[in-house]
Amino acid sequence: MKILALDTSDRPLSVAVLEDEQLLAETTLVLAKKHSQTLTPVIAESLQKAGLRPKDLERIVVSDGPGSYTGLRIGVTAAKVLAATLEIDLVGVSSLELLAANCLAQTDKVLVPIFDARRENVFAGAYRVKNGKLENILPDQHLSLVQLAEFLKGRDALLIGEGAKNYQAQFKELLAGEKYAYTAPNDDLPSGYLLGLLGQQKQPSQVDTFVPRYLRLTQAEVQWMEKHPGKDAHGTYVEKI
Repeated sequence: MKILALDTSDRPLSVAVLEDEQLLAETTLVLAKKHSQTLTPVIAESLQKAGLRPKDLERIVVSDGPGSYTGLRIGVTAAKVLAATLEIDLVGVSSLELLAANCLAQTDKVLVPIFDARRENVFAGAYRVKNGKLENILPDQHLSLVQLAEFLKGRDALLIGEGAKNYQAQFKELLAGEKYAYTAPNDDLPSGYLLGLLGQQKQPSQVDTFVPRYLRLTQAEVQWMEKHPGKDAHGTYVEKI
């Protein structure tokens, strides 16, 4: 199966072309979130290096969140356009699961990929490696550092990603006396190749209804709900409990 995999969920951008488990081309760039300008040229260059044309592809795999709202929209939109135009499979993979996949050798630790959501909040999940595959033990979610620290107490955790390192001082205080460690810098970057491998293991989605998993309301939705109390962001009345 010939696959194009792309991740734009955070500051780095990673694109890879695979044939089954063989890597044909991969580019990972650490940018100041210029994905709108860079993604299309990187896709074209990757296909050229792999010796493939778009019509040769059989599946598009994309990180579907959580992460940067803008980055996710750019990546998912590109993936949907390609999948619809080429009439091929579209598969979404958690951007946090992708980071955790960097650490499959750490079978004795709880893998905790983290994106910084600002103001001492994060996007995070927790995974264990079982039979060489990732098992999700804490669903990907938006939560405070305090909430995440409570989950991690008593667990031997490996904190993954730049987002984790942004809060080293806070984790030092919240996890005093606990057993945890940080990844090496190279394990903080997403891999388009690993994304493609993960995407081979998942079922395709419906292209028309495929959307990013933001895991929290956008600022526009929050402001709308403040102006329309009693309704959710889609205009549906919400009964208070």
